[in-house]
Amino acid sequence: MNMDLTQRIQHYYKSMSKGQKIIAEYILTHYDKAAFMTASKLGHTVGVSESTVVRFALILGYEGYPKLQRALQELIRNKLTTVQRMELSEGMESSNILESVLKKDMNNIRMSIEELDKKAFQDVVESIFEAKNVYILGLRSSSVLAQFLGYYLNYALDNIKVVTSGVSDIFDQMARIGPKDLLICISFPRYATRALEGLKFAKQNEAQTVAITDSQLSPLKEHADICLTAHSDMASYVDSLVAPLSLLNALVVAVANRKKGDLTSHFSNLEAIWNQYGVYMGKDYTLDE
Repeated sequence: MNMDLTQRIQHYYKSMSKGQKIIAEYILTHYDKAAFMTASKLGHTVGVSESTVVRFALILGYEGYPKLQRALQELIRNKLTTVQRMELSEGMESSNILESVLKKDMNNIRMSIEELDKKAFQDVVESIFEAKNVYILGLRSSSVLAQFLGYYLNYALDNIKVVTSGVSDIFDQMARIGPKDLLICISFPRYATRALEGLKFAKQNEAQTVAITDSQLSPLKEHADICLTAHSDMASYVDSLVAPLSLLNALVVAVANRKKGDLTSHFSNLEAIWNQYGVYMGKDYTLDE
């Protein structure tokens, strides 16, 4: 069924029971809260049983409540303000924060693995090697991801250009992008408007485009030749970048494996420079007393 959650609710509303209609009305009115409720909590909130909530998911065509919940999260995730994110995390007990956040990050990686598109990943690696110049665009919280990817790719390649907020506007930094170039645009909810504009700009200039984002529903996908996804479900106002960072790690390793011989020689030269100028602490380093 090629309909989003609100369309499904509207389509099946007349055939719903009284209790299911109550759930539907609550979701449409309070989607920002319902998206992160368990079936039990949603049922308790609207005054119906947990089984009624499960049957509500089934009547909409979902395999179960978790699938409905995921659809609702995908539908509204970019509409959540920072204040709403904070409100959603208020129920998290302080004593369980560490364990809860680590488990959420682990789940993000697990879900990213399950939805991994290996062909798309290999296509991105090939595109990096075929490009005249590789532009890496990331803004706001995604700027750290762009900097990370650019930092490590720079060791293997000499055509990497990181585009992010700074003295120059992103369009100044991308002014020369063209048909033989590649733009890797990284953006996760809440998606930066300027990042999407940069992606469109690259596309208009006939550059190849890659989107690294959270799902196939991301607004970046429409303007990308290749789309790689990694889950980034948030905890509080903090964007979870663990799975995205792991995906970028994999890209770096794939590129490094292809450049292994050159990198070995390059790092041998770098080690001599680092030792000469004391870039890293040596084995004989001691703290002054």
